[in-house]
Amino acid sequence: MLLLVDLDGVVYRGAEPVPGVAAVLADRAARGDEVVYVTNNSMWYRADYVTRLSGMGAPVEPDRIVSSARATALYCRDLQPPVRKVLVVGGLGLVHEFQDVGIEVVFSGDAAERWKSNGRDALAAVGPVDAVVVGLDTDFTYARLACAAEAVRAGARFIATNRDPVYPLEKGLMPGAGSVVAAVAMTTGQTPVSIGKPGPLLLEVAAHAVGRRPEDAVMIGDSLVTDVPAAIAVGARSVLMLTGITTRAQLDAMGEKDRPTAIAADASELAEVLERLDGRVSSAVPQG
Repeated sequence: MLLLVDLDGVVYRGAEPVPGVAAVLADRAARGDEVVYVTNNSMWYRADYVTRLSGMGAPVEPDRIVSSARATALYCRDLQPPVRKVLVVGGLGLVHEFQDVGIEVVFSGDAAERWKSNGRDALAAVGPVDAVVVGLDTDFTYARLACAAEAVRAGARFIATNRDPVYPLEKGLMPGAGSVVAAVAMTTGQTPVSIGKPGPLLLEVAAHAVGRRPEDAVMIGDSLVTDVPAAIAVGARSVLMLTGITTRAQLDAMGEKDRPTAIAADASELAEVLERLDGRVSSAVPQG
């Protein structure tokens, strides 16, 4: 099977592993399943995930990590007309992913410092850019907002890594990338192109990275707002983990067409669910 696995709320919550999930994934990989991680989190670089996941005992390779940062960089690389320079509002992981695909980056933190020292001329602080890319930015400020908004108003494309309203940590829910995106959208009146879940692009990129079709995958996630709708959008099956942001009461309130294929409250139930789903669908991307 191809397993597309969310991270925050599924494999870990903040710094803490979700008990038993890494071992379940390691067992599935040892039995021949392909495990690809798909996360809306745009703060971290792929190498950071490798270190973190391997330390938890989860099966991981750099090319099996498709974050919204990675998918957004690939999306911008392939746009026409070309995107050669971007203003990044987000973490250094997002910056590194754009540098990896050969796109020049203006970091919003640097632009904000110039904005504060040059008479608050945002266009002068940013310079000409082809796109403004917004992700989760834990150092977001008014100055960064001013620079991003002015670049969008000047004609730069507005692209969001994702629009998650919250970000789960071990001690609760924190504001997600969607809160930062909403600030830029509100002040510009523009709606961004959004790369992450619940749209289909993230799952499509992840499946194609291992030569498979997204509709052949099983999406394992913790969100009825992002993970399950993304699976439905590409025609994949889904397993909803009740280890993150979704409660059973929220699940019970969902309509039938919006519900996941299966539900797991913990790692033990996940192992049982995957055993039941195994072998139903397995096919490669047609060649030629």
